[in-house]
Amino acid sequence: MDEQRKSESELVPALRFEGFTDPWEQRKLGELFAKGGSGGTPTATEPSYYNGEIPFLGIADIEDRYIDSTAKSLTEDGLNNSAAWVVPSGAICLAMYASVGKVGICELDLATSQAFYNMVFDSQALRDYVYARLDKADANAEWEPLISTGTQANLNAEKVKGFQMAVPCCEEADLVGSFFRGLDSLIALHQRKYEKLKTVKQSLLEKMFPKEGEDVPELRFEGFTDPWEQRKLGEVVDVHNGKDYKHLKPGSIPVYGTGGLMTYVDDALSKNEDAVGVGRKGTIDQPYKLRAPFWTVDTLFYAVPKAGNDIEFVLCCFQRINWKAKDESTGLPSLSKSAINNTRLLTPRSGEQVRIGALFAKIDSLIALHQRELEILKNLKKALLEKMFV
Repeated sequence: MDEQRKSESELVPALRFEGFTDPWEQRKLGELFAKGGSGGTPTATEPSYYNGEIPFLGIADIEDRYIDSTAKSLTEDGLNNSAAWVVPSGAICLAMYASVGKVGICELDLATSQAFYNMVFDSQALRDYVYARLDKADANAEWEPLISTGTQANLNAEKVKGFQMAVPCCEEADLVGSFFRGLDSLIALHQRKYEKLKTVKQSLLEKMFPKEGEDVPELRFEGFTDPWEQRKLGEVVDVHNGKDYKHLKPGSIPVYGTGGLMTYVDDALSKNEDAVGVGRKGTIDQPYKLRAPFWTVDTLFYAVPKAGNDIEFVLCCFQRINWKAKDESTGLPSLSKSAINNTRLLTPRSGEQVRIGALFAKIDSLIALHQRELEILKNLKKALLEKMFV
């Protein structure tokens, strides 16, 4: 009797909607959907089986909750000459090979290879609940103990159908599933805004800087007409080496490396001058702004703009340069100070630099804002997946 009470107490989530108190019921995944099965792959040597009208799912096509397009497609012949079947829109597709546990809901009728187990539900409410629970399973690597190892990690259909999960009553399952559907939609909205802003920035970087062989940009602020001047980057910035910080005491000054913030110390290499950090070793193609005071390690150069040059404009210049093409190593990517100094670029007068820099600073602030909001929402979802499921 005590064991039964303990079992029931374990089938209650830490956080649930008001009005629900009953313990959840342990069920097998295979008991919850109306139809299920893996797919199939037509022989790759028959070209007439591919590039047809039937979307054919691949692992890379699952990017978030909903699957709305596929890179590959099948013909009717391809479908009929394989174990593939048309999985209806609204079904859940679960990866059994490679990225085991990756899960999505298809928004179009599609076919899949045998790498997926596909589940069709009679109830959208139950479908949404199961999707959220499988999303948690993927995040927590719950499939790991069930994976067969060999040439490729994989699950099989029986293990998928036998996967145990606790399920509440229909009304509570509907509320939980709807809640996570809304949260996923909010995350997707911020993701789209974030990606759109990055696209806008990239487009403006192309239009507001002169194209190769030209000395004026396609798009510029009103009142500026002078051609841009060709210079070497060493005429625009002073490039400094980073240093080891191990001899310093803990403090409030940030220490940066190629991957970003590392720790805090009690001294600064640059006390008053902002700079652009660019990798000397390792990640050499992701320059970013360093706000004074700061310290950089020896794998990160810091470039301080010379008088008359705007830091935000200089940052844009660094972000437009193909630093990988200047890699001087056959192993770990490496960038030399001379390679930076000898890089040629076009620059306008100080006033136009300031206008351009201010615009991109605003765009970067918006991108950072949406990135932070995305991280907050994703962390919130992770926490709620733990608290709202057994």
